[in-house]
Amino acid sequence: MRLLLFTDGASRGNPGPSGAGVVIEDAEGHLLEELSEYLGRGTNNEAEYRALILGLTRAAELGATEVEIRTDSELMARQISGVYRVKHPGLKPLFEEVGILLARFRRQSVTHLPREQNSQADKLANRAIDGYLKDLESKEAKRSRGLLQSSEESPGSTGQGAG
Repeated sequence: MRLLLFTDGASRGNPGPSGAGVVIEDAEGHLLEELSEYLGRGTNNEAEYRALILGLTRAAELGATEVEIRTDSELMARQISGVYRVKHPGLKPLFEEVGILLARFRRQSVTHLPREQNSQADKLANRAIDGYLKDLESKEAKRSRGLLQSSEESPGSTGQGAG
């Protein structure tokens, strides 16, 4: 079974909060799955690789024997194709993991796409970051309200003595 993987990674701050987005289609271009995952703090290139790892792992779980990778990361596409060497020490283990995953498939190819042709994977990567940041803001707001309530209820919080 041949699957198409559209992958994208995003990072805000580079390094900063990062996310992965993956769109998986069958050989006829029908949507099978969309994946969106918050990755923690990382660089954009790390997020690109981690998005690909997410997609390759899922493709193997779905029983794919062939994968066509579509990415807007020219660097990653050229590194996987062997045109560029991986020099950055943070990318080497991710590159090696991709190699191990690719070996599971009878055939694989990677194509660099213009960003506009990878917009859904980009949206999924950014949605993962947005969801994390929104959750973080909500937790901070609740924590702040909790601190304000407890300090307002505390008798000694006004700074006035008893007497």
